[in-house]
Amino acid sequence: MDLKFARTDVTAKPKKAELAKIEAAVEKDESVIFYFDKENSHKDLLELQDYFEAKGKSFYMNEVKYGLSDGEYMYQVHIIN
Repeated sequence: MDLKFARTDVTAKPKKAELAKIEAAVEKDESVIFYFDKENSHKDLLELQDYFEAKGKSFYMNEVKYGLSDGEYMYQVHIIN
C-alpha cells in the first residue's frame, strides 16, 4: 500500500501516509477523518478498508469534489473504533 495524504496546495506534492501513523491516530481517538490525494489508487484504499475492518473498525470512504473539473477531487476516509 502506497498511500498519499491530500495536498494542502495545488502546486505541492502529496505527502506519503505511513500505515503505522494512521493506525496510531485511530487507536488514540474514537473517530478519525483522513483526506487522501487523488493519486491514490482505489485498490490501495480498498486494501486500507480491509485492513481496518479486519481489526473490527468501521470504515467509510467518499470522494470529495473541491472544484468544477473532473480531476479536482480527494478521498475522505472516516475510521471509527
